[in-house]
Amino acid sequence: MGRSYFHLHLVSDATGETLIAASRAAAAQYQGVASIEHVYPLIRTHSQLDRVIAEIENAPGIVLFTLVDAELSRRLEVSCEASGSPCLSVLNPILTLFQSYLGTTSTPRAGAQHMLNADYFKRIDALNFTMLHDDGQLPENLEQADILLLGVSRTSKTPTSIYLANRGLKTANIPLVPNVATPTALEDVRHPLVVGLLASPERIVQIRQNRLLALKADYQTPYVDRVAVAEEVAQSRRLFAEKGWPTIDVTRRSIEETAAAIIDLYKEHRLKFIAQA
Repeated sequence: MGRSYFHLHLVSDATGETLIAASRAAAAQYQGVASIEHVYPLIRTHSQLDRVIAEIENAPGIVLFTLVDAELSRRLEVSCEASGSPCLSVLNPILTLFQSYLGTTSTPRAGAQHMLNADYFKRIDALNFTMLHDDGQLPENLEQADILLLGVSRTSKTPTSIYLANRGLKTANIPLVPNVATPTALEDVRHPLVVGLLASPERIVQIRQNRLLALKADYQTPYVDRVAVAEEVAQSRRLFAEKGWPTIDVTRRSIEETAAAIIDLYKEHRLKFIAQA
């Protein structure tokens, strides 16, 4: 049975990230169906909305929007009704719930969640730290990290680190390489949470083979040898157990799922760290 497709129009007066995340989470629940995304960010004038409406009329489908301007929202809703495209203001149900609980109306501000506040600069600082401490770089600074990720090659250390940095957590990652000692500075860290990442040898071999294929490199190497990779994983598992570091198996986890599990561990770690201080 072939995959079916539908048009999905995402209209935002900001970056559209909220709509993209919400729509993809919903679309993932429907197997065999895929959306053709049309993203329209920074829609704040009637002339900009005219272009969007023309696009929707040309390719009708589901329309999700986050527009704080009531007039723009109403225009979009009317045009969608005329073209037979179901539309929904994604934030309205949430704002209604907030209003009923808080007893006050919101103050409409386009892109308010992207204002340059302290959290924004914290994320930028974390991202800079994480990029500088990728793949074992600058090991002398490990104590300054919030989280340290260890694992053999191809256990998603770097993308997970970047995701955590976007959540404001300074993350360094250290590769475990056969016959190469871990940084001595790792023995003295107290502040960071150290997490070991694991994956099945089969999965690691598959990813490494794809990487070598992309690089047009030689396959005849221990890097993709099933027995050698299994020993790498076993050694990393022994190291994590010896140090008492928590581990996460990333074999069947997305980056987001792995990061969520790490954040839960980090919260527990911080509570213990504060209690001991």
